[in-house]
Amino acid sequence: MNITKETMSTPHRIEINRENAQHSTGPKTAAGKKQSSLNALRHGLTGQIVVMPTEDLQAYQSHLNSFNDEYHPQGATEAHLVRALADASWRLNRVAALETNLLSLAAVGDPLVDAMAIAASLESQSKALANLSMHSQRLSRQFERTVAQLRDLQKTRRAQEKHDLNDLLDIIEMVESTGETYDPSADGFVFSELQIDTARRTRNREHLAEEAYEHRCESAAA
Repeated sequence: MNITKETMSTPHRIEINRENAQHSTGPKTAAGKKQSSLNALRHGLTGQIVVMPTEDLQAYQSHLNSFNDEYHPQGATEAHLVRALADASWRLNRVAALETNLLSLAAVGDPLVDAMAIAASLESQSKALANLSMHSQRLSRQFERTVAQLRDLQKTRRAQEKHDLNDLLDIIEMVESTGETYDPSADGFVFSELQIDTARRTRNREHLAEEAYEHRCESAAA
């Protein structure tokens, strides 16, 4: 009776799989295993996954926080651009790490890394290094474009905020002169009390500076 896939018992299949595993043609040396692991790794330089399973999610979150602390995004669009910056930077760091791993293959088992070993490594890994270089250039261009977009967006937003704050201060001064109370949110203003107070102090300092300058000009003319 022939043993078929349907009739073969589970223990029998397990034993055959074990025997086959003993004849595996996979890499045996440390260098070979390291090379195999690099070949099998999805480098994550494209696609939707940013943090690879082998990477530290907490380290990525700290990395993202550093960009938020630098740019202080306001609104969904700015937050999206800041995250895109952090992601591109994170992947650029991965490119550098992968390049280091590739170049270190020649040094496995040899404590001395000389110029010939590095040259041999470069030659053997030229295709992989060229691929990483291509991704590095693409990510660098993406980073630069995103920085430009974010800065333009924030510049426009800050100019609009300044304009709206000046309008609000004019309204507040007008209402205060009549002794009435005023709620900025009633007219659609969304500034915090701290923002309004800061803007008022800035305007007062500007007025004082203008008055002092005019006084000096009058004194010089007299």
